[in-house]
Amino acid sequence: MTLSVTEVSAPAKRFLATLLPLALLAAPLPLAAQTANSVADDLPLEEIQTFAEVFERIKRAYVEEVDDRTLLRNAMRGMLSELDPHSAYLDANEYQSLRESTQGEFGGIGIEVGTENGQLMVITPIDDTPASRAGLLSRDIIIAIDGTPTDNLSLQEAVNLMRGEPGSQLRLSILRAGEDTPRDLTLTREIIRSESVRHETLEPGYGYLRISQFQSRTPEQARRALERMAREQPLEGLILDLRNNPGGVLQAAVGVADLFLDSGLIVYTEGRLSDTEMSFSASPDTPARDVPLVVLINSGSASAAEIVAGALQDQRRGVIMGTESFGKGSVQQIMPLGNGEGLKLTTALYYTPNGRSIQAQGIEPDVEVVRGRLEVAESRRELREADLEGHLGSQNQPRERAAMSQRLRDDYQLSEALNLLKALNVVDRRR
Repeated sequence: MTLSVTEVSAPAKRFLATLLPLALLAAPLPLAAQTANSVADDLPLEEIQTFAEVFERIKRAYVEEVDDRTLLRNAMRGMLSELDPHSAYLDANEYQSLRESTQGEFGGIGIEVGTENGQLMVITPIDDTPASRAGLLSRDIIIAIDGTPTDNLSLQEAVNLMRGEPGSQLRLSILRAGEDTPRDLTLTREIIRSESVRHETLEPGYGYLRISQFQSRTPEQARRALERMAREQPLEGLILDLRNNPGGVLQAAVGVADLFLDSGLIVYTEGRLSDTEMSFSASPDTPARDVPLVVLINSGSASAAEIVAGALQDQRRGVIMGTESFGKGSVQQIMPLGNGEGLKLTTALYYTPNGRSIQAQGIEPDVEVVRGRLEVAESRRELREADLEGHLGSQNQPRERAAMSQRLRDDYQLSEALNLLKALNVVDRRR
């Protein structure tokens, strides 16, 4: 049923009289003209009438008085929250918080969260933050924040509750997969300065590059790290660790992938509007063109991290190892609204060079290696010099090497990645 304007009730007429001019003023001029020309044909007048009547009944009959501004903001939140888990209306505080997080400094516990099946879920803890030190894991479900149940909270409301003054405490109740009883954790908020890149040498000739999230400066930081490792010793292999990387800036992901690729497509996006259709290709300026590469991913690797892994996998530039990634293949634009508020809107999907959509699919590793720890089995073995009491110590086993050996035992995926790099070099030398 299509209603004519004369059939709309008085409340709806008053609402339309306010709504339509505002919509036209807020729209870009071409869109405003298009809207004005088609409003009579395209507006679902029956639904607008229902909306206006709901609005008026709340104003008249709700147990507490609610001002128009609050009702309209709640309506906008509802419009966006029902689209997908990543679109949201941002008030001034929320918009500022988002800007702080993308700039890499904010007060909180250092955690990336999302929603799945209406539940607030950990996507990943950020390295060296209260969340990671407390042992929070990807896919932990947060059921309460300081005693407030999360089932009725929007994603942004939950983020706002978890952020706060450095030094203040935050109590989380989480439910972990395979467990029936929730865990209660008390964390102390800190200034979260998320340095997105760190590097080290695992063994002579074998480097490790960790990217915890993608910020605007990440590609340059990663380039400097690669150059620094190469100056110390020519690299025979590199491990790029994208585990528990929640993503970030699309262009930063392109820049990191470009460090390892000298040609070809990296990623492309497709959306409804022409300006959301983009394509990014590699440039010849590639500091790590020929270094054997293993990329570590897991279920906490999302969005921009999946762009990098997907590009390197499709171009057969490196071996992807670990477990299946998170599967967030959508692009969000942050749109300022002119009054200090903003809009985070999903506008496109991105695709790997071979045309794969990662959305709700994720990246499948070439070599699946689950999380674990190496244990040395007790067994009889032959006596060696190192077992003799009072043996001379080796001059070639510094403390750093011993510490790294312990780390490799603690991180089974990292150990297997290093073993694979060594095997690749053995095969190359025999060709």
